[in-house]
Amino acid sequence: MTPEQLITFATVAEHGNISHAAQALHLSQPAVSGQLRLLQDDFGEPLYQRAGRGVRLTAAGEQLLAHAQRLRETFRQAQTLREAMRGLERGTLRIGASTTPASYLLPYLIADFHGQYPEVTVVTSHGNTTEILADLASVDIALIEGPAGHELPLGSEITPWHEDEIVAIVPQGHPLADTPEQTLAALGRYPLVLRENGSGVRQIVERAFARHGVAMRVALEIAGVEGVKEAVRAGMGIGFVSAMSIRHEAGVLRQLRVAPQPLVRRFSIVLPHAAAPSRAAARFLQLCMASSRLDPQRD
Repeated sequence: MTPEQLITFATVAEHGNISHAAQALHLSQPAVSGQLRLLQDDFGEPLYQRAGRGVRLTAAGEQLLAHAQRLRETFRQAQTLREAMRGLERGTLRIGASTTPASYLLPYLIADFHGQYPEVTVVTSHGNTTEILADLASVDIALIEGPAGHELPLGSEITPWHEDEIVAIVPQGHPLADTPEQTLAALGRYPLVLRENGSGVRQIVERAFARHGVAMRVALEIAGVEGVKEAVRAGMGIGFVSAMSIRHEAGVLRQLRVAPQPLVRRFSIVLPHAAAPSRAAARFLQLCMASSRLDPQRD
């Protein structure tokens, strides 16, 4: 007994005629008759009888029919879901994003995606880069800061994406506030506020200081971009954040570019199942790569 045989049986019962059922199933009449015969042989007793030009179910056939109809309905629902997903009329997209893209790029991308595919449910998870990479098995696509940094799960693919600049921030009144560019040596003379371990921003900053042989005076480690900004406002030290994260500041914090070589990094997009991504993930990736709404200086 196979699902195909049961679906054929339910269709024959619905039409009461093998020829009409064959037309509905887009099969030949001998193919339908063959499936019925195999199903009946498997049960070991008659499931239907000839009645003029049609067929009539036996008592055993009537009992089987309820199960066959439920199976056929389940199959039809699966077909409907498949067709909906092919057109992205329905479905779910699970996005993981590290802190900066999650806060300053992802809302615009989701708004664009929702405008095109309003019936697709979008579920997001946020964390630092290390946390997002550790949780790739539970998302369809991930937006991270910088390179992956360690080996990705088998079948994953990473695509370079959006460029971002890391800047130093100080409060008004700080001795460096009126000079828009500063060297790492100058910044290193003051206490520093750093993001938590695993942060993409922190990795960039630590590597830059090490590369230039400048010691770091870390006054505070704190989670999240907003935590760094609040600590800087409170006078705890100089912080480092994405330039995108302070574009709406009302002058309370001053942005300092690192000279002579700015701290620039690239966001990346990770597809955990690159060989066979979901249709929603593939469309979202296309939107990310083609979007014109990624200018970090926009209002």
